[in-house]
Amino acid sequence: EVQLVESGGGLVQPGGSLRLSCVASGFTFRYYVMSWARQAPGKGLERVGAITIDGGRTSLADSVKGRFTISRDNARNTLFLQMNNLKPEDTAVYYCLRGTLESYSSKGQGTQVTVSS
Repeated sequence: EVQLVESGGGLVQPGGSLRLSCVASGFTFRYYVMSWARQAPGKGLERVGAITIDGGRTSLADSVKGRFTISRDNARNTLFLQMNNLKPEDTAVYYCLRGTLESYSSKGQGTQVTVSS
């Protein structure tokens, strides 16, 4: 059974940082492009960014470029999202995806990130 389990969310003040993790199981993690997406209240799923199978290349949405970093550890089957200089508009549930937002095959249960003073 494919499982993606996100963690690391929470409440943080504007300008703060969080590091999200996604532990994968039930499939060969290193064979898949992985992504992060988010969903704010009342809105659809929004792309945050993606990473290639070897971690050599990443792409990030313009809204998070320069503040967020995606990385992966294939030996630990784990995907990361480092979020710095967080803004209130980053408040959302963050999801780990197997694949890209346009063609993912599995999605985790999500972790809540709230940016507020």
